[in-house]
Amino acid sequence: MITEVRVGSVVLPNPVMTASGTAGHSDELGAYGDLAALGACVVKSLAAYEWAGNPAPRVHPTPSGMINAVGLQGPGVDAWLRDDLTGLRDAGARIVASIWGRSVDDYATAASALAAAGPEVIAVEINLSCPNLEGRGAIFAHDAALSAEVIAATASCGRPRWAKLSPNTDRVIDVARAVYSAGADAVTLINTVLGMVIDPATGKPALGNGGGGVSGRGVHPIAVRTVFDVHREIPELPIVGVGGVASGWDAVELMLAGASAVQVGTATFADPRAPWKVLEGLIGWGEGRGTARLSDLTGAAM
Repeated sequence: MITEVRVGSVVLPNPVMTASGTAGHSDELGAYGDLAALGACVVKSLAAYEWAGNPAPRVHPTPSGMINAVGLQGPGVDAWLRDDLTGLRDAGARIVASIWGRSVDDYATAASALAAAGPEVIAVEINLSCPNLEGRGAIFAHDAALSAEVIAATASCGRPRWAKLSPNTDRVIDVARAVYSAGADAVTLINTVLGMVIDPATGKPALGNGGGGVSGRGVHPIAVRTVFDVHREIPELPIVGVGGVASGWDAVELMLAGASAVQVGTATFADPRAPWKVLEGLIGWGEGRGTARLSDLTGAAM
């Protein structure tokens, strides 16, 4: 069976990647598996500057996943290029750098800094699910015009750009269409779902930031529906599916809904070997049904 897939102009040896925010900034997962054996490693989102993130506590379990308000803590693109990229490069990983910002200029600056990265950085994921300072809505990905402006402003990275979109809006199809028109090579669907957990001991929010983003198995059906809807309306737009992938079937389901590739995130907190297990399960599912190419799964549920 041929496992190679294409996400826009990017060719991957297989469809399974890590998800941004869940595998660190470098080769942290390398102790648990061969990073070069995955389709790609997506690093935790980086700003143009060092960012401290939110107050603790930042992570809390939910009945079917977790909620977090880490707040995009990171060293900044320049420090990442200097200190963290080497570990991934030495591991032979294909790298997708993720960037975020609080203004269009922030994104543009981060993208320009990534132009100095080597060829092992095969794409840049533009995390649009961030609060902004532009005065046109609380989240970039909830505003089609502003999201398109960010994509246009990040072309200086010199690499294919994947726009990571939020499920917390009824405009996700409009936003997907806008970023594609603005130059995005693909969209990543979905990011976390807004939520909150109350601590029974204190009667107050369990996270230091109050609310946070819910991820894990509980959001998987939301991811499947979002991928399906976007693929149905914009079939020419490549999609990377993410949300609650913890098994080979979870990956298959997102691909059948329309994803060309998938990312494994929250599952790595319970089992750091999850990305490799998902890949094994995905290949096993395909082989068991005589699938000639894993890419043939994309959109087959339509």
